[in-house]
Amino acid sequence: MTLYLDVSAGVNVSSGLGRYSRSLTHALIPRLTRPPALFYNYIEGRTKPIEGLPELPTTRVKLGYKAWRMAVWMGQLTGRDFRRLTPGVTVFHAMEHLLMPLNHQPKVSTVMTVHDLIFELFPEHHKRLNHVFLTRAMPLFVKRADAIITVSEASKRDLIERYGTPAEKITVVYEAADTHFQPPAPEKLAEVRAKYHLPEQFLLVVGAIEPRKNYSLLVEALTILRQKHTDLKLVVVGSKGWLYEPFFQRIKDLRAGEHVIFPGYVPDDDLPAVYSAATITVMASVYEGFGLPLLEAMASGTPVVANQVSCFPEIAGDGAFLVEPGSATEMAGDILALINQEPLRQTLINTGLARATQFSWRKTAKETLE
Repeated sequence: MTLYLDVSAGVNVSSGLGRYSRSLTHALIPRLTRPPALFYNYIEGRTKPIEGLPELPTTRVKLGYKAWRMAVWMGQLTGRDFRRLTPGVTVFHAMEHLLMPLNHQPKVSTVMTVHDLIFELFPEHHKRLNHVFLTRAMPLFVKRADAIITVSEASKRDLIERYGTPAEKITVVYEAADTHFQPPAPEKLAEVRAKYHLPEQFLLVVGAIEPRKNYSLLVEALTILRQKHTDLKLVVVGSKGWLYEPFFQRIKDLRAGEHVIFPGYVPDDDLPAVYSAATITVMASVYEGFGLPLLEAMASGTPVVANQVSCFPEIAGDGAFLVEPGSATEMAGDILALINQEPLRQTLINTGLARATQFSWRKTAKETLE
């Protein structure tokens, strides 16, 4: 058997899908009797090799992001077969929302990980052309794949409800926080505070700046909270994603520029300490397929406030303060309740740490292979 892993996200995307691809690839390799082969789409100026991997058979295309997506979609529509790009392939795992056409005989078993269907549920949060592509192509990819992995029960339900995908075709396999996400030593915490000029009291969000993250509403909540906690800031660790202009305009409108901090790129080695330094990590998203920062924050020993939507209840368990999504005033009230109750904060830190131990990439790899 020759297993190919499509690690395009792993070499081209820093967070989210990229972290999933890199972490799962690392976790799979020790469990395989025969090393896998890698495939990826090379994008000039963007592609970076996955660090720490042994030397593996690797093939690639060099078409750029949009051209490769269109080629794959057209290939599936016309029944083409791209196996010349993956010599000897018998099993192919697409780790993102793009399934290479492998339609001819002999049969290739295909697996695709579906992270979410946010583009279906919240079309206003996507660019028009990306939305058109995903809503047209994803139903076909899901249908053509022999097996589907979702990263949460919430995403599985969406597939069944939206696409009519048979439940028996879908397996839920949770992600995990990497093992270095744990409470840091005091020296590391002090070093990271100084390095990124982190304030004493701050709310933290981690993730690309895009509409569904609800950062604009959080800035409004911050202005309300600062009426009682004048030293409270918001730290945003994440690059610009898409449709981010309204967020920066809202900061300007609220004259909150000096209270919202953008530390820039934070490497993985420093991220646990950034989480740990935060007063509270806030997951204000209207929807997530998994919400990895939720788990990373709990593993790093910081209390989390999260909206009680999509996957958050099943991932957090009793390890986070789950609240009903609402207005900025309601969000501020929920955050304030946690700020003012130190015993509750400590309880959430302890339960969050315990909950995070129930997830591991070793377990993810084992269940993926099953």
